[in-house]
Amino acid sequence: MLDRVAFGFYKLLLVLAGIALIGAFVSIMLNISARIFGWNIPGLDGYAGYTIAAALFLALPSTLQHNEHIRATLLLDHVSPGTRGRMEVAALVLGTGIALFLAWFSVRLVWVSYTLHDVAPTGDATPMWIPQLSMALGCIGFAMAFVQALWSHFTGKKFFVEPGGEASHAD
Repeated sequence: MLDRVAFGFYKLLLVLAGIALIGAFVSIMLNISARIFGWNIPGLDGYAGYTIAAALFLALPSTLQHNEHIRATLLLDHVSPGTRGRMEVAALVLGTGIALFLAWFSVRLVWVSYTLHDVAPTGDATPMWIPQLSMALGCIGFAMAFVQALWSHFTGKKFFVEPGGEASHAD
């Protein structure tokens, strides 16, 4: 049950990442059009940056679940299966710690920006906590995914999705 809820949350974040990419495209195309016609629309560069960053952070959990993060397998390919398994667990533990710290930091950043009324230095003066929310959501999902991957490894459940689309055992 909890796995289904978590996987649904990762899918929701992935859909939001796709919407953010469309937003980045629209912002960039609008900016290009505005320059061609001599219009001044303040903040478009900032919005393009916000949406690109949103897409990056919101896609983190699904990218981990689909085992698509960059991995340095040069060493892993040359060690025994037992050593490889221990190194994989160590990487999951380290990744979990880093992801939890990122989640804590990003949530704190949103809170500080909100309480201090921090705004973008651009002409539109966007409250910074709004674009930072996507970073916080993505980091929370990333931390959840790492915790779930680590838990799945020890309980024998499936977490990582194989190319065919089904979850596989966390090796």
